Amino acid sequence: MREVFQQELAEVQERLVEISRLVAISIDKATRAFNESDVGLAEEVIADDDKIDLLTVELDELAITILARQQPVARDLRIVVSALRISASLERMGDMSTHIAQLARYRFPDKVIPKSLRPTFRQMGALDVEIANKLTELLTTEDMHLAETIRNEDDKVDALHLSVFDAVLGETWKGQAADTVDATLASRYHERFADHAVSIAKKVQYLGTGDWHQDSNA
Repeated sequence: MREVFQQELAEVQERLVEISRLVAISIDKATRAFNESDVGLAEEVIADDDKIDLLTVELDELAITILARQQPVARDLRIVVSALRISASLERMGDMSTHIAQLARYRFPDKVIPKSLRPTFRQMGALDVEIANKLTELLTTEDMHLAETIRNEDDKVDALHLSVFDAVLGETWKGQAADTVDATLASRYHERFADHAVSIAKKVQYLGTGDWHQDSNA
């Protein structure tokens, strides 16, 4: 019975990794669609979000079944409950990718962001993609150094996010009202994507070390 339970826990981890890989693909496509005004890529991201949602639901059902049948305790219980919380964060990361892609589709054939802010959003997009890839690696290997790397990269995203607000609120900002709204929303989506990754990294770190690192992204 214990062997079956361990197999089920391994399947939970494998499913988390699979969803994380899809999220990494999604944010890569979404940021490219956003920066390059590629409506085809944007449509792919929007359509593929249903698969992320479905896999998340299936994982949650598996975890609930394990809780009901195996009645795990101690660390095993924390693993299953954490999997439920991690899957929810991954689903939200997929949603953030979709929101970014929707902005690209809505503004096509124009680019979403005025020229002055495009380098900032390219940096934010590149960081989000890197964070997503590191997160998949973390869920695969449980290498705790990756958790710290993700937190450090998130700090860079936060700084860029604040710089966008400084720009759109500054006296030299020449954008129209729609430009201001688009830049604010897009920046928030990028920032929240990274925040959810940090939340997941903290949970993995807690399972691996027993230490909970509290911060504003909890």
